Amino acid sequence: MSHETIYMSLFVQPRGALRKELARYLRSRRLVRRPRAVRAANGQGQLRNAINISARPAEAADRAVPGHWEGDLLLGCGNSAMATLVERSSRLTVLVRLPNGRSSEPELAALTERIVTLPQQMVRSLTWDQGKEMALHAQFTIDTGLQIYICDPRSPWQRGTNENTNGLLRQYFPKGTNLNAFSQGELDAVAAELNGRPRQTLGWRSPSETFAEAIAMTA
Repeated sequence: MSHETIYMSLFVQPRGALRKELARYLRSRRLVRRPRAVRAANGQGQLRNAINISARPAEAADRAVPGHWEGDLLLGCGNSAMATLVERSSRLTVLVRLPNGRSSEPELAALTERIVTLPQQMVRSLTWDQGKEMALHAQFTIDTGLQIYICDPRSPWQRGTNENTNGLLRQYFPKGTNLNAFSQGELDAVAAELNGRPRQTLGWRSPSETFAEAIAMTA
């Protein structure tokens, strides 16, 4: 039995109060779920001249070399958003406050300003979704030296580490939250809390510890 079958059994079978009771225990709190099979890609909204994730080097895919990142936007109400970045090998999270609105240029300018503060050896590639915020991806690569790889349309599992992190972030920033109300300092505090949690996948080290060790080994 696949995980999709289990999810659909939870969303389809319960009725009335029982359904609401079950939803309380789901991290996303969604009352409706659509299987991936119905989300067929139609080719709309794809970025021009983008490098597909299929061209991403093997060292990024298997997490063997640190410095490969995944990213996306976490959206709030009132056209607010923040950028979320996760380093694949250490699971380190970086949150970036964005200006209000969905224009590519100011969003990428804020993202660039943050990325250039990271250790150079820890900035090798970035895997991103098909969002229009990456319309100026070529200039972003020039400004940061960070090669961008774009996921296939409607394929969030291709940046699964970032997707899982965004799910954790919804515990701090539920849907409908105005993200403009939070300062960069407050976002940094949330990221520090996530980065300080020991992870089983890291041998019970925290992302912060693992990231620091990777910097020391590549310096």
